Amino acid sequence: MKADKLLQALEQRGIHTIIGVPDSTLKQFCDGLQNYKGNINHYVPVNEGAAVGLAVGSYLADGKPACVYMQNSGIGNAVNPIASLANRDVYGIPMLFLVGWRGEPGVKDEPQHVFQGKITCKLFEVLSIPYEVIDKDTTWEQMESILTEAFETLSGGEQFAIIVRKGTFEKDVPYTWENGNTLNREEALATILKEGGHEAILVSTTGKISRELYEQSDALYGTHENIFMTVGGMGHASMIALGIAKKRPKEKIMCIDGDGAALMHMGALAFISSQSPENFVHIIINNQSHESVGAMPTGCQKVNFSELAKNVGYSWTIRVSTLEELTKVLHNIDEQKGPILVEVLVSLDSRADLGRPRESARENKEAFMEYILKK
Repeated sequence: MKADKLLQALEQRGIHTIIGVPDSTLKQFCDGLQNYKGNINHYVPVNEGAAVGLAVGSYLADGKPACVYMQNSGIGNAVNPIASLANRDVYGIPMLFLVGWRGEPGVKDEPQHVFQGKITCKLFEVLSIPYEVIDKDTTWEQMESILTEAFETLSGGEQFAIIVRKGTFEKDVPYTWENGNTLNREEALATILKEGGHEAILVSTTGKISRELYEQSDALYGTHENIFMTVGGMGHASMIALGIAKKRPKEKIMCIDGDGAALMHMGALAFISSQSPENFVHIIINNQSHESVGAMPTGCQKVNFSELAKNVGYSWTIRVSTLEELTKVLHNIDEQKGPILVEVLVSLDSRADLGRPRESARENKEAFMEYILKK
């Protein structure tokens, strides 16, 4: 199915606002949306709950329902505003959901998606949201029938979900852009390891940052036992790191975060500051995009995390954009008391042959905990 054709059909049925958080399963849809020339306003908020809130406000303003897209792992973020605001027993706000299905039963996927994939359809049933599943074999006639059903549901002040299997949308002209940064992310991660990261306890964020850190650590030191990879739970790496820092006050704890993840639950910055962990180093790798799932811009490119962290009370913050600046900062970082935040501006580059962890998530957790207990 061509994304452009679906977008035209949505516009013809009165959808002029599409809001969401990018997903690799929906990459072709997201590319088509970014390139679309019709009368559709597109927003990429910080998380799926915020997307639902924005859709509620959009409907209240003009009486027209919005479409909200997400990966199925984001349903959890959306549940509260769906159940306590949009549901027919509260305000009855119509909304169309387009949900990428990772971890579908019987389809091989990464461990963080398996359980979420198993319960995806059940979650919509619990939320009293009717749904249909589409895939590469869905004909346009079938799609039109699904849309008719969906908009009949929306007309009654309810929500409807279209669950999208991998490969549903045809590859089209990819949306491309550049952020103007020159520092390669993987080089930055290798430098972090060389300049004290290997001796610290590391918590890395969701997506390619964890995968690259894993490979760089193995290449440099033959081990990755000091790294907890936050493979799921996007946006929560910093709070995991804080939890460790509170129990291990004499150890240096480094959170290697991403800009998209940090934005998703940005209140964590204020809480970390309020806890004043002197052993906490927060490094945000900022490429101004959701690069791990297709490189769509975050929608918050103007955010300066260094200034933001300073304003919520981090003890010391800095922004760097070159390897030389990063090396110098890391080399002297022990002179500062935490919480520290280092924002690293990087390009959108990543390797096509980037691997994935060889061990299971539980095996890596056990190795990490054993490493901590030995320190």
